[in-house]
Amino acid sequence: MRKFEVYRWDPETNENPRIDSFEIDMEHCGPMVLDAILKIKNEIDTTLTFRRSCREGVCGSCAMNINGKNTLACTKAIADYKGTVKIFPLPHMAVVKDLVADMSHFFEQYASIKPWLTNDATPPGEGERLQSREERAKLDGLYECVLCACCSTSCPSYWWNSDKYLGPAILLQAYRWLADSRDTDDQARLDDLNESFKLYRCHTIMNCTDTCPKGLNPAKAIAEIKKMLVQRGHT
Repeated sequence: MRKFEVYRWDPETNENPRIDSFEIDMEHCGPMVLDAILKIKNEIDTTLTFRRSCREGVCGSCAMNINGKNTLACTKAIADYKGTVKIFPLPHMAVVKDLVADMSHFFEQYASIKPWLTNDATPPGEGERLQSREERAKLDGLYECVLCACCSTSCPSYWWNSDKYLGPAILLQAYRWLADSRDTDDQARLDDLNESFKLYRCHTIMNCTDTCPKGLNPAKAIAEIKKMLVQRGHT
């Protein structure tokens, strides 16, 4: 038997948040934390609310705080934890209900960096935009981001300045387009990021890199953006 403590809050009841405890027989449960949450939902308490979709660590939907660290419930094994497993929504975000965090502002910030390819040199339909193997390799460690927000919600700078600071997830996504050899909008992208709060609130605490469930390094991407701005200032 394993014990799970789950954060609960329903805004429609006008009650204070609480912690509910559940005991699950692991002989009849899958190995991942998400399996336990689904078992609670399906067999014990149907009112438990959370997000999930792919169950393969690809969609980022089931991001939550498990035993004090942000991660994806679908890729985190229950066996990785000893004793009680404590499950909370992502920290420092408004809670919609139970384990569901309000991601609206996060995705508004994502849209603000224009996360699409811009190429005025080769109009659509006039040939492929080819890359060398070396150019393509520069995108490794960037395109794999699933926008789960685990890194941003583990960052103290983002906790206190999320209204202005873009945070590690969005800045990693911004660098993904700066590093893409097919994109020709580098200068405009850098101009938009070159602001004291958007970019420079990063203090290299490294929580983002430590918690990323995909093993990515947002702090390095942020450093590369700063480097690009410095190099541009010397040319």
